[in-house]
Amino acid sequence: MKKSLLAAALIAGFAGTAHAETSVTLYGILDGGIGYQQFKGSNAAGDSFKASNTGFADGVQSSNRWGLKGTEDLGEGLKAVFVLENGFKLGSGSQGSSGRIFDRQATVGLKSDAWGQLELGRQTNIASQYLAKVLSPFGPDWGQASVGAAFSAANSVRYDNMIMYQTPKFSGFQFGVGYSFNASGSQQFKDEDGDDPNTRAWTTGLRYAGGPLAVALAYDQFKTPEGAGVNDGLTVKSWNLGASYDFEVVKLHAGFGQTRNGWFKNVSALTAYDYAGYGLNELGSLQANDGMKVNSYVVSLSAPLGSASSLMASWTMADPKDGGGWGELEKQQVYSLGYTYALSKRTNVYALGSYAKGVSFNEDLKATQLALGLRHRF
Repeated sequence: MKKSLLAAALIAGFAGTAHAETSVTLYGILDGGIGYQQFKGSNAAGDSFKASNTGFADGVQSSNRWGLKGTEDLGEGLKAVFVLENGFKLGSGSQGSSGRIFDRQATVGLKSDAWGQLELGRQTNIASQYLAKVLSPFGPDWGQASVGAAFSAANSVRYDNMIMYQTPKFSGFQFGVGYSFNASGSQQFKDEDGDDPNTRAWTTGLRYAGGPLAVALAYDQFKTPEGAGVNDGLTVKSWNLGASYDFEVVKLHAGFGQTRNGWFKNVSALTAYDYAGYGLNELGSLQANDGMKVNSYVVSLSAPLGSASSLMASWTMADPKDGGGWGELEKQQVYSLGYTYALSKRTNVYALGSYAKGVSFNEDLKATQLALGLRHRF
């Protein structure tokens, strides 16, 4: 009798252990190589400049990162999930420029196959997750070739203090929505005048993937802090639509979007040199400009060259219809060509060539980027 009770207790204990099964995974990407960048232009006064840099290329195809992700089975199809992801510079081993320990993602949430996923913390917006790789094979990565050069809301935009919900996939469809109580930094108190010093942000989108077709639609907006001076309390909006179709011999991508009253984030490879000292526009993150209107376009393709390699090409354009407080602005166009060759499932080599004109909407500012690199995922 005692042995039977002991056996029953052991079985119950093992069942409880299986019910609360937990897994933690260490992962990351290492990406480095050699590269060349050049900026060339002149200001309204006719003062010209030329700056170039040849040497180590850091995180061109993919930004360097390491992270921890885990799940705990809570039973009834429900799981607790978390992601902690840090970005760093491979060339120096230093932390990412934001100063955060987990600058790329820091979330905790609940996930269910039946009702979807709810996450709390810092992560990329819906446009970056749903839309970027539908618009272009370069997605939000690949340095100057990033689709974010024209579609700023899809350029790995990250919001702090966010609550995000995503539905399960139904017949290829998925919907997501998120709200940030302050998009950058800790949430602040309203002052005695009732002014809100927080940058509030919304992100939402819908995507479909079925067979060779993929389509995504996303909308983002943020409102600048109140009582901050010029452009305070201004709402910046962006909606973007993209589609891709895989013909097997070639995959075509195209997209269109509009951004109003500002800009979400510029490509880091297009701001690697401080040309603001010449009196030129230099776009930043979550930047407001009352009355600014920009239409965005992309046409791109990717083609497999055998089983291990792929060729990619893209053209993006950000066309300012109204410069708002900046006056008349130039079209920013980027032409890019990329190549990858897989050495294994986790390691590949790549090459990139990209040329941009009208950089950051400046009439006479051009940028060139060339890179050869090696990427390893673990």
